[in-house]
Amino acid sequence: MSYKKEFEKQLKEFVLGLNDYVSSKDGQWTIKGFIDIFKNVYTISSDTKIVSKIIEIHLFPKILQFAKKYGYHIVLPEHQNYYPDISFVKSDNEKIKFALDFKTTYRKPNNSSLCNGFTLGSHGKYFEDRKSTKNIQFPYSSYLAHFCLGIIYSRNVGTSIDETKHYKLNELQSITSVVKDFEFFVQEKWRIASDKGGSGNTANIGSINNIKDIIKGRGMFSKLGEKWFDDYWMNYNKITIPDGKKGTKKITSLKEFVEYRKGDVSLIVPKRNKKVK
Repeated sequence: MSYKKEFEKQLKEFVLGLNDYVSSKDGQWTIKGFIDIFKNVYTISSDTKIVSKIIEIHLFPKILQFAKKYGYHIVLPEHQNYYPDISFVKSDNEKIKFALDFKTTYRKPNNSSLCNGFTLGSHGKYFEDRKSTKNIQFPYSSYLAHFCLGIIYSRNVGTSIDETKHYKLNELQSITSVVKDFEFFVQEKWRIASDKGGSGNTANIGSINNIKDIIKGRGMFSKLGEKWFDDYWMNYNKITIPDGKKGTKKITSLKEFVEYRKGDVSLIVPKRNKKVK
């Protein structure tokens, strides 16, 4: 078994136990708030960035145990905006490196088969130049694979969460968790990518948002392969083609790109914005 396949297998086995670690028996998040020196407990905001960061902190001791068990040491990014969240480096062979990003999102309240989606990293300098060290811990090409450890949850909507109130330690059980019903997954990021950007004007790769497709790794490039993913996102919005109206346009869809490269359009996995049976 290759190092990559072995590491992926280990990661997928690892996430199977995370639900019990972060959840109570009824599926509620075991984190209720934060505490001060006077033993006051303050509830957590449901803001996505806050929830995501606290989940990462909550999981970190388990990540350390995982790394030690399989003979890796972890390297954290030197700067806040660096990729990836964690670099796993084999202790007895530092040429073996894996990138791991935490990806946290919530289920759509009106359609639990869909999630809000997430970004899969930049397609900028370090993605285009695989030897670059700009905004990345190690050059992109030095990683054997780029994985996402994903956390999908439901927001506790319709319940009363008073962010202005604080509690005593003996009232912990009365505090409503802001999120519940976690689902964890591990996938290589190219397997769950869409063909659209992930956020505003920044150079980020977007994900698909059908939960079953995410869990199964059925992104738009999953049949085409990683080379097509790399080629498309290295050239995203850079190639000019005729627009059919005596003008030109930039390629910003996978179908146009595969046609331009004379590839097999039938291998494009369509995005599904409804429940997959």
